[in-house]
Formats: sequence, structure tokens, C-alpha cells
Amino acid sequence: MNAPERPDEEIAALVVDHLDEARELAATVTDVMGTPPSFATPEGLEQLRSGNLFGEMPDTDVIERTVPGPAGPLHVRIAEPPADPIAVYLHIHGGGWCAGSATAADTANVELARTAGVAVVSVDYRLAPEHPWPAPADDVEAVATWLLGQGAGEFGTQRLALGGDSAGAHLAAVTALRLRDRHDAIDRLVAVNLTFGIYDLGMTPSQRQASTDPVLPRAALEACYEHLLPGQSPELRRDPDVSPLYADLAGLCPALVSVGTRDPLLDDSLFMAERWAMAGNPCRLDVYPEGVHGFSALPIELGTIARRRMDEWVRTQVAAAG
Repeated sequence: MNAPERPDEEIAALVVDHLDEARELAATVTDVMGTPPSFATPEGLEQLRSGNLFGEMPDTDVIERTVPGPAGPLHVRIAEPPADPIAVYLHIHGGGWCAGSATAADTANVELARTAGVAVVSVDYRLAPEHPWPAPADDVEAVATWLLGQGAGEFGTQRLALGGDSAGAHLAAVTALRLRDRHDAIDRLVAVNLTFGIYDLGMTPSQRQASTDPVLPRAALEACYEHLLPGQSPELRRDPDVSPLYADLAGLCPALVSVGTRDPLLDDSLFMAERWAMAGNPCRLDVYPEGVHGFSALPIELGTIARRRMDEWVRTQVAAAG
């Protein structure tokens, strides 16, 4: 039986000199980032949506355009590599399906394009509660299928990779399954990069135990689930079409699953990596000591190391696809 590759010793050697910095951030994250607005109130959602979650400014090197969506045009942002791209990477932003934007990932996406030689396309999908499930997933699916159809003409390549963080990782996993089941196109998907994602919307043990987490407390998760899937019980939210942890994962592409040990979504990543590999798919599980939720986007060395490892993994996977 397959098991995910776990380079724990390799990661430990890379981060050993930076654990104090990560611990200090974990202990003072509220002081550094401020108390996050509430996902549960209209006022809180307005605050969350009024700027980028991590304070990044739009990158002038990124191209803006629209592509067809199920309810109208969808805005995307494109970061191009220095040379002709060897693949297209569809990035899906986080924010609990209720906040966040494609703009927030500009800096990381420009670096990914340069490092991996891919054209990075990031989509502004419709947000809950105004647009509950399945609207966000339908929008991402629409962009993915558009790229499969238009990628060769637009970017000179038919290879596609997917990636996202938090709720974006959830949508990346859902999209991979839809490409397999609805479009018979899984052979065109060469890699999925899943970063501290949510895969069980009925709540894993680590989610349930996160009542006092300073970054992603249980109350915030419950508010996001109610916005996305109003009125549904935890059991209904475990439908495989909604919670990819419960889906048939056979016949998928290689995946990188990354998470920090202080993340309330730790169990989601541990469980998903095991199931992805046990279904017969190549999978690497990178677990970062002392990493809080969202650590790879924060200005600490632990985050820099994680981003570099993710970018290098994407580069390796798309190059190996031939």
C-alpha cells in the first residue's frame, strides 16, 4: 500500500534555526496581525473584503483580463514567466470562501511564475454568503476548463497544474475531482499543490479543538461553513462533492500537501495526504514545525522556506510531465 512521502528530517534541518522566530510569531500573532474581523457578521465580512488578507499590494507585472464564467465574466490575474511557459498554473485564493482575492497572491504568483516557468492564472471566484455552494467551485471549474480548451492558443501549452491555500486548496481538490469525473480531463492535470487546506467541512478533530486559535478559531470556521452551506448539518457537509476527503481519490495526479503543526487544519492535511497516496497517487506531505495557519504568506523565514519548496516542487512536476 502507498503512503505519502514525508521529508520530515529534511524540513527539520532547513527550519531548525528559525523555530524561535516561528514560535514567537505564534505567541504574538494577534499583536502582529491584529485581531481578525469576524466572519460571522456583515461588518466583519466587509472589513475582511476591504483589503487583502495579508496586506499585499497589487503587482504591476500582473495582467488583468476576464474569462467566461457560469454567471458572467470572471476576472483573472495572470503572472507570466520570463520565457515561454511550460505549463499553466491555476491559483485559487483562500479566505474561507467569503473573503480574499486574486490580487492578494500577486507577489507569490509572480515569484512562482519566475521560479517554475509557468503562467500563473489566479481567479476571483464568487464569494459566499451572497453566492453559496456550489458557486465558488463552479467558477473555478469554469476557468480550469477554459484553460484546458484555450491554454494552447493563449499560452502555448496544454499542461495544467492547480494550487490554492486554505479554502483555495479545498477548491483545488474539488476541481481536480471535477476534471476527472465531469470532463474526462485528468490526464491533462499534471500537479496539485494543496496548502493548509480544508477537506472535511464536517470538521476534523483539530478543527473542533481550535476554540482559542488566534488565527483560525473554530467560530470562524463554523461561520464560513454556514455562509457556504447554510443550514446544513455536519454530516451533510461531508458529502464527497463538498468535502473531498470523503471522495474516491483514485486516478488523480501527483500532489504536494503542506501544513504547519499549529494549524487547526492540521488533521485535514494529514488525512488527505494519506488518502491521496492510498488511492494510488504520488503524494508528498510537508509538515512545518510551529507553523500557524497561513504561515507561508507571513514575513518569517519558515514561510520563505515553504514557498521555495512549493515553487520548486511545481517546477519539477511540470517539467517531468514532458
